[in-house]
Amino acid sequence: MRTIRLAASALIVCAALSACGGQGASDGAATPTGAAPVTSQPSPDPTASDPVNPVDPMPTAPPKGTAGPIKPPPAGATTLTGTIQAGVEPNCLLLDGNLLLGGPRDVLRPGARVIVTGRSQPDLMTTCQQGTPFVVETARPA
Repeated sequence: MRTIRLAASALIVCAALSACGGQGASDGAATPTGAAPVTSQPSPDPTASDPVNPVDPMPTAPPKGTAGPIKPPPAGATTLTGTIQAGVEPNCLLLDGNLLLGGPRDVLRPGARVIVTGRSQPDLMTTCQQGTPFVVETARPA
């Protein structure tokens, strides 16, 4: 008799659980938690500013083969001129003891003589092992 009661209880529990599991499955939109499934990741905000790799909204020099003025350096910016050296870590570029962050990589490369404007940010943490962080606002060949 005890076995029959145990079997009947197990059968009732299974029936109840299967009935609960079928709720919301008819439309295919709900998950077991009731939340809508994620179909794609949100795209990054193109207007967001990245302090490590800032985007220069206006080029420092006109494209090759065109004429046009070079914009003046921003107020409060520092201008550095010299030859870029490679740092001890990959993709780290140094100019006069400053670690160059951001800027156009086609202009900023080891051995290139450049004129760079930007701001020194000594409190900024980087993975490079040398130099004072300098956020590049504009860069052009010297």
